[in-house]
Amino acid sequence: MSAHLSDTIASQVDAYCHLGYPRFAGITEEDFRELAAPLIDRAAVLPHDQEPASAGRLAALLVVTRALISDEARVPLLRLVDSDCKGVLDRNHSSDARQGLAHYLPRPELAVPDAPLYLLVGVERGDEYRDITPRDALPAIAQRGRTPLTIDEGISLATVAPELLAKNHCFMLAGSTRGDKRVPALWISDKAPKLGWCFDRVPHSWLGVASASSRVGAAT
Repeated sequence: MSAHLSDTIASQVDAYCHLGYPRFAGITEEDFRELAAPLIDRAAVLPHDQEPASAGRLAALLVVTRALISDEARVPLLRLVDSDCKGVLDRNHSSDARQGLAHYLPRPELAVPDAPLYLLVGVERGDEYRDITPRDALPAIAQRGRTPLTIDEGISLATVAPELLAKNHCFMLAGSTRGDKRVPALWISDKAPKLGWCFDRVPHSWLGVASASSRVGAAT
């Protein structure tokens, strides 16, 4: 049993409510908490993550998806630990006819739950993949039995665990793709979180590739 994981998820629900997520979703706080309740219960029976704790890890994450609130609405709510500057969506995300983030979809092989909320277990920032291209990191992540994070998951992670987005310790979200060489990423710009993108064959010394051990829906 992992009662502490249910406590972790319950705290994250509180954090989302504090930021006004129910209002952005067009529902009441009671409705939001009702949506999350089965996942709090689910977290209570998940196996305990045996990996050692570190600055770049989170045992469990409640993911809020674009089915509930658009990514564009959520990015400005992001904050760094030591700054009140609003999160920024890089203007290059709308630099052509395929505007915004709607064309970034989860990689089909990841089997991401089709739900407004779900759990992500054993999250890692992916520091070991700094200075490695996403193209090379993805097979290594798969060989470890892990899964790369999507945009929805990255925004959720930076929302409830802002300490994981730090100078020289930022991360790519290679679980989302629009079918080309662009890989979305979260980094720091002018004391604010920024959701931008990089090319899949370009390494960055300050960008890892975030991953998790599994995704869990309320009914699985």
